[in-house]
Amino acid sequence: MIFYLIAFGIVVTAILTIASRNSVVSALWLVACLFAQAILMVTLEAHLVAAMQVLLYAGAIMVLILFVIMLLNLTPKELKWKFIAGERLILGSGVIYLAGVMGLALWIIYKKGASFVPAAGGGTAGTVEAVGKLLLTKYALPFELVSVTLLVAIVGAILTGRGK
Repeated sequence: MIFYLIAFGIVVTAILTIASRNSVVSALWLVACLFAQAILMVTLEAHLVAAMQVLLYAGAIMVLILFVIMLLNLTPKELKWKFIAGERLILGSGVIYLAGVMGLALWIIYKKGASFVPAAGGGTAGTVEAVGKLLLTKYALPFELVSVTLLVAIVGAILTGRGK
């Protein structure tokens, strides 16, 4: 039951994130959504993931997003949506994609009997040591590719923010 309450909170805050007209309020709803996801990770006994969610995303990344919002300084008039045929197609395909993913998730839950409760046995899957071993052995290449992608994003943000 707790899982469903947390999941409902995640869905509501995510909807409020995209439905808010004020970009700063939208960013604050995103922080609430990230905190709800961290709470969900705690209930699944993935404490490291929950801590990283709060420290990295709800903390550092949201500060970066708020700096970009303040740097752009968009007025509400500039933020109004003007629907054209291409945007309607993108919006429609996004709704179809979301419906497909939700349908697949519900089918897996119904057919496969997926459980949201972690298996008993006191595994060490969420510990710092286990995650560190996986990141530096099995997932070393994707880990380094993510770091290069972040570097490119930082350089792009610096060049965009400099202006002419």
